[in-house]
Amino acid sequence: MTRHSISRFVRKTAATGALLLAVAGLAAAAKGSGILFPDWSKPTKGTYEAPAGEVGKKVAADQPWSVTTVTSSIMGKPVEGKTTSVVGEVIDLSCYLQVGKHGDKHRDCGQKCVRNGQPVGLLTADGSVFMLIDEEHDPRRDGMTEFRKQAVDLMAHVVTVHGTVTEVDGLKALYVQGSIKK
Repeated sequence: MTRHSISRFVRKTAATGALLLAVAGLAAAAKGSGILFPDWSKPTKGTYEAPAGEVGKKVAADQPWSVTTVTSSIMGKPVEGKTTSVVGEVIDLSCYLQVGKHGDKHRDCGQKCVRNGQPVGLLTADGSVFMLIDEEHDPRRDGMTEFRKQAVDLMAHVVTVHGTVTEVDGLKALYVQGSIKK
């Protein structure tokens, strides 16, 4: 290649790259934030205005973590958490993040995925996504909670979830107390 043909190639490549970036930016701006594929499938039960039920026990603001979590943490200091209640659709986090599926059409698949160990999520009306995790550290580790079973039963339902929220490097998690097996 000559110097002239290399320069022409670089200019064309730069122009094509700039065009692709502009198109991608416009597409992202047009899409905005929100629920992926909101019209594909509606929740099985409940709405964001009238949730179908509640998950977890309300947590005292001055005690966001259970004793087992505090004693399991490094130097007795778990990550800072804030008690909250969030309304959202229980989702199979892996399928939602990978292919955008949620709602009644995805309920059976979501239940299978969660039964087989895929992470559970909560999808809010504005499109925010939380990973849902049973809060009690040692019982969770030892398989002594029923949270996963509750999540399977509530897959694709819009519910109010009570718990402790954390965010680490952009990943939001909502830890749910009150699912220890009796």
